[in-house]
Amino acid sequence: MLHPVALYCALFAVLFALCNAQSDSGTPGIQLRLAGEKRKHYEGRVEVFYNGEWGTVCDDDFSIYAAQVVCRELGFLDAEAWLPSAKYGKGEGRIWLDNVHCTGGEKSLAQCESNGLGVSDCKHSEDVGVVCNQKRIPGYKFIRNQANSEESVTVQVEDVRIRATYSHRKRIPITEGFLEVKDDGKWRQICNEEWTPMNSRVICGMYGFPVEKRFNHRPYKLLANRRKKNYWGYSVNCTGNESNLSDCKLGREIELKGNSTCEQGMPVVVSCVPGRAFAPSVSIGFRKAYRVEQPLVRLRGGAMIGEGRVEVLKNGEWGTVCDDNWNNRAATVVCRELGFGSAKEALTGARMGQGIGPVHMNEVECSGFEKSLTECHFNRESVGCSHEEDAAVRCNVPAMGFQKRLRLNGGRNPYEGRVEVLAEKNGSLVWGTVCSDSWGTMEAMVVCRQLGLGFASHAFQETWYWEGDSSADAVVMSGVRCSGTELTLDQCLHHGKHVHCPKGGGRLAAGVSCTLTAPDLVLSAQAVEQTTYLEDRPMYALQCAHEEHCLSSSADNADSSSYRRLLRFSSQIHNNGLSDFRPRAAHHSWIWHECHRHYHSMEVFTHYDLLSLNGTKVAQGHKASFCLEDTHCDEGIQKRYECANFGAQGITVGCWDTYRHDIDCQWVDITDVKPGDYIFQVVINPNYEVAESDYTNNIMKCRSRYDGQRIWMYNCRTGGTLSSETEELFPGLFTNQISHR
Repeated sequence: MLHPVALYCALFAVLFALCNAQSDSGTPGIQLRLAGEKRKHYEGRVEVFYNGEWGTVCDDDFSIYAAQVVCRELGFLDAEAWLPSAKYGKGEGRIWLDNVHCTGGEKSLAQCESNGLGVSDCKHSEDVGVVCNQKRIPGYKFIRNQANSEESVTVQVEDVRIRATYSHRKRIPITEGFLEVKDDGKWRQICNEEWTPMNSRVICGMYGFPVEKRFNHRPYKLLANRRKKNYWGYSVNCTGNESNLSDCKLGREIELKGNSTCEQGMPVVVSCVPGRAFAPSVSIGFRKAYRVEQPLVRLRGGAMIGEGRVEVLKNGEWGTVCDDNWNNRAATVVCRELGFGSAKEALTGARMGQGIGPVHMNEVECSGFEKSLTECHFNRESVGCSHEEDAAVRCNVPAMGFQKRLRLNGGRNPYEGRVEVLAEKNGSLVWGTVCSDSWGTMEAMVVCRQLGLGFASHAFQETWYWEGDSSADAVVMSGVRCSGTELTLDQCLHHGKHVHCPKGGGRLAAGVSCTLTAPDLVLSAQAVEQTTYLEDRPMYALQCAHEEHCLSSSADNADSSSYRRLLRFSSQIHNNGLSDFRPRAAHHSWIWHECHRHYHSMEVFTHYDLLSLNGTKVAQGHKASFCLEDTHCDEGIQKRYECANFGAQGITVGCWDTYRHDIDCQWVDITDVKPGDYIFQVVINPNYEVAESDYTNNIMKCRSRYDGQRIWMYNCRTGGTLSSETEELFPGLFTNQISHR
């Protein structure tokens, strides 16, 4: 005979947790839920329902084992972490459990040792929270009971999918089909009688699509009539701002009556509009006829597709957004505006690296339905935000199957290996290698992004040290050239069906190693502008520099008593990224420079050029090699690299390497340049030897006027800081007067 409490559990449903009936051993029946501020559906303050009342759990003696019990009781596969001290806000009511000791194997938190239900000396400032693994326990069934009869219960299912009809099954991405949820191990449909466009908007958002659209119901109605239906027992209430179906409220319970369950409707069908980057390319021939509008918002510094620091265009200049009040609602507006789905995460504290230029927006407040972040309310007066508070986002992106067409083989870990691609050969798909001719960092960057492995830390032209799959030794792709913006390797320029690779594949094929974080070097335009001057220096004082080819070629025939005219300036190079900038070459291959008495770790680190207004090079700096070190660091950051005493070289995150104007070779030799108007240009890491999270800010241009005796440097700008229209014009001299800065 069933115990009365167990019978109660079987009859009434639990949503948040399997009902832990009072067993013969006397374990009390409790239910759990996650609650609190600024949280996702799989994390929050642990709340316990007992004796008709919700309460909390104290963090004293709580452990990861207790978190595992909580998460599994809630239907999640495992626990990721636990958080003390009311990190999700203070709860209310009783503190039901204190000094909880679990081994991790218990079926319910009530089975763990504790002071006993309701026995506690804690305050709500000690309420414990947990973060669960997002995956659900397979076959988990959700039931509703007394504890979860209130309206604030969210949708909790094992899985969700858009099931395309047979005619659409091969389309990528899948944008339309029947919506199905997995509960109790079975896929079930939802009755559309109470379904709203807001619900569809949430589904589209979680699958990486910016908006939902109308569709033709008729074929789906006919299809549904021919199919056996298996409805889920609840309706769904979404506001349209949720990032995931699991954030939506559970609606009313639906009486399941077999095929006559949803008599006034049919199973829910969802149809979404993909963003431009993911749309099936039907009208590719017309694309060039339309001028793409300058976007008002962009993402920078992110490793994956659909993530990065948020930057906004205002008065022709790009700037960042301060993270005060930054939340998922504002982040979702950004994601949808850029053609992605809803935001997976709103990131604060410059988690995607620090930007440069002004902070354009602060204390942003969005309703969630704006077409652009620029339509949201924000505090125009707010000051005092630094780039340490730059906001960023991670967006939901469509499942494009990019990772299935490429793999890394033979590496010591999943982040490195020989690149192998799936290609068509004689009518069938085969794995093969990529020719390593011209293979470099840009190509490696595209591979790492396509595989979801972040940035490229190295591009390898030989992979003899990695045992790849011998059946994939043949070269199936050659002549690969990428700009770095492509989503997949086959979007890069490459030879067609006629592969040409004289040196062959196998151990000579292309390889990569990937990393989740990268440095980001930015040259201070202000430092260049403020430190520029001319110096006339006699040849006899330039012997060392001449030996190192730091002068223009006319110096080779110059008299030792003659003078060279040098355009001098300081370079201040900041590392704004998320990892240290290290030279590619290992210490043993650095070059010793006797004249300067230190090792140069990079043979080409910067180009200094003076260009005519039409872009012709009239003079160049021969600053070929560099020793990299931390000259200064932001407050609280320790210097790690210095050239002296043969030390390690690099630039730490949050530090900068200053090459002062008075250092040897820190110049452009303009002895042979005629007076006139010019563009002065500096490019850092010009050969992309070292991977960075953003190469657009590696270039700096200034307007320059030389009258034969003096030089003016003005309007210095870092690449990517101006709108494309402004950057093309590069405003400067419209009259004979120097324009105002």
